[in-house]
Amino acid sequence: MNKLYYVYDPMCSWCWGFKPTWGKIERALSGEMEVVYRLGGLAPDSDQPMPASMQQQIAAHWHRIESQLGTEFNHEFWTANTPRRSTYPACRAILAARAQHAEPQMLTAIQEAYYLQARNPSDNVVLIDLANNLGLDKARFCADLLAETTQHALLTEIQFARSIGGNSFPSLFVHTAAGITPIPVDYQNADTCIAQIKDTL
Repeated sequence: MNKLYYVYDPMCSWCWGFKPTWGKIERALSGEMEVVYRLGGLAPDSDQPMPASMQQQIAAHWHRIESQLGTEFNHEFWTANTPRRSTYPACRAILAARAQHAEPQMLTAIQEAYYLQARNPSDNVVLIDLANNLGLDKARFCADLLAETTQHALLTEIQFARSIGGNSFPSLFVHTAAGITPIPVDYQNADTCIAQIKDTL
């Protein structure tokens, strides 16, 4: 079966902005091809506070996405937390949730916690709380979140994403017998993306 790869990072602000459009694309095509989520891994583990200049840069991205796409952001995040440039914990949480068949649910939970509730998904305690709220097996989730095998799986997935051209997020790729074709992302028009995807088939 043909595949549609969605390469993303759960803490990527452009992925949050793309979420409504992506939902339309996924619903339109899920019956025609296999939709496969793959993590791109935006920022490795770090315990260091994010430099003020980087905070300002990312905060500016939020405002830009907000103005261009109408996406809602809770800008109190920047004063309510000590931000770190570290998305790998959230990525591992996605893999731990995937093991319990709850990847899309965990993705939404992380995005809403980060962008609407001003909580920090770089912190394992936040991720564990989200998993608990989703009704996941907490003990299993915690074990998977911290397991070396999960970190290895994440690095393998990131390597795969890079190998097909997933160097920015979100990215879309169609995989057919003819090979892998990148699909330009239209943040505001699902129909444009859907038409381009169907053209590759």
